[in-house]
Amino acid sequence: MRAVVQRVSEARVTVDGEEVGRSGRGLLILLGVGPQDTEAQAEWLAKRIAGLRIFPDAEGKMNLGLTELPEPSALVISQFTLYGDCRKGRRPSFIGAAPPQLAEPLYERFCALLAAEGLTVGRGVFGADMKVSLVNDGPVTLLLDTP
Repeated sequence: MRAVVQRVSEARVTVDGEEVGRSGRGLLILLGVGPQDTEAQAEWLAKRIAGLRIFPDAEGKMNLGLTELPEPSALVISQFTLYGDCRKGRRPSFIGAAPPQLAEPLYERFCALLAAEGLTVGRGVFGADMKVSLVNDGPVTLLLDTP
């Protein structure tokens, strides 16, 4: 699994002009699933992201994890294009991404695992054409790959 994690003041996602998910102060997570990914990797990634110390403490140092915020939230968007291979030609190849029948259950499992960590989890619509907006905080943006 691969995730782009952005610290946000707020984020939202719309489908056909209707808001389907949002996050307040917390994280926007773009999540890609590869064909060899497992539930164990989803669990590892959810715990890793929930505990990342990337929020400022009272002294302004990045010492707090998401779960230490007063109202922790995340917006999770499925993003198969994170597995796009741009090394050849001008059109990315997406053969490195998992097929939807594998990716969607792992996406849903990842969201459930974040919720189990005590987060309010907003979601996009798997496979839909989505419009994502955010207010990046910092900016703090990280790329995580599962082992």
